[in-house]
Amino acid sequence: MAAEQSFDVYRLPEEHDAIREAVREVCAAKVAPHAAEADETGAFPKASYDALRAADFHAPHIPVEYGGAGADALATAIVIEEVARACASSSLIPAVNKLGTMPLILAGSEELKQKYLSKVASGDGMFSYCLSEPEAGSDAASMTTRAVRDGDHWVLNGVKRWITNAGESEYYTVFAVTDPTARSRGISAFVVEKSDPGVSFGAPEKKLGIKGSPTREVYLDNVRIPADRMIGAEGTGFATAMKTLDHTRVTIAAQAVGIAQGALDYAKGYVSERKQFGKAVAEFQGIQFMLADMGMKLEAARQLTYAAAGKSERGDADLTYFGAAAKCFASDAAMEITTDAVQLLGGYGYTRDYPVERMMRDAKITQIYEGTNQVQRIVMARQLLKG
Repeated sequence: MAAEQSFDVYRLPEEHDAIREAVREVCAAKVAPHAAEADETGAFPKASYDALRAADFHAPHIPVEYGGAGADALATAIVIEEVARACASSSLIPAVNKLGTMPLILAGSEELKQKYLSKVASGDGMFSYCLSEPEAGSDAASMTTRAVRDGDHWVLNGVKRWITNAGESEYYTVFAVTDPTARSRGISAFVVEKSDPGVSFGAPEKKLGIKGSPTREVYLDNVRIPADRMIGAEGTGFATAMKTLDHTRVTIAAQAVGIAQGALDYAKGYVSERKQFGKAVAEFQGIQFMLADMGMKLEAARQLTYAAAGKSERGDADLTYFGAAAKCFASDAAMEITTDAVQLLGGYGYTRDYPVERMMRDAKITQIYEGTNQVQRIVMARQLLKG
């Protein structure tokens, strides 16, 4: 029987469990207390950012050689999951820092990596990702933002929409058309700084959830940047954008898992204490069945997410499928679990005095951004039919 104890297949390594405990401690003390206020006011949770930065959880994925913590994809997913359990808006700090910098990690020159990844690692600035446009959402290749070569510079013009943490971030990965005749092969990627002349932002969107993470349009009006700020070779931007999403859909799955876990935890505590008909609500079989389904869906989502994170770290050939599957399944599960959590609290669940209605609102976006779940199903089907 002793051999069973050393069977570590499908068990998290000890260091990953330790990371979870450390993040949970920081979040309980310094992130969770600001969650309701960030939702209520729509203000960026600066105190949460400062706490995550102090503990090196604001961008844990940045490699050690650029001053980062060097967390692998699974550890990064666990960080995002734990932050989302406390505050979904705050979980977009590590998640979007990974989204914005992943193009540099995948395709950037060594000079670009040294210059920008080190700044994100030190907490001197966040990084946002500018792909979507008013007329180019799911069909991102239809973008119209242009970059025109002018000597040893590029001049960018266009509008990017739905940009998470826009205005708060110092740095932006911007995708723009450099060859209008080549469709997706005519798109290139660039680093744009908030301080570059011609960069401005729209008013924050008035959203259903994740209100503490600003979402704005980014306006590029004759933004002139040095040619060495191009990420990778000209015309490779769209391929880099899609490869990035293969990796970062795992982080959205992790965010969804965290939101769902926070809702289940709160609902379990509530039904155990709340009494009706002379006994705890948790003693009723109908309630127990709901809890069982919530727990089952959550664990299935978590295991799929962690498997996808492992594939992200290794760069497995089937990452595209697993990233889409994890994101789609986990976000659908989070929407169901948070909706059931509201139901379990009854009338109280519908009020802002309790956190589950916020979690339900926050969960909805995980089904939409980084590729809608309808698009995820197209991605999965194409991967399945390739075989």
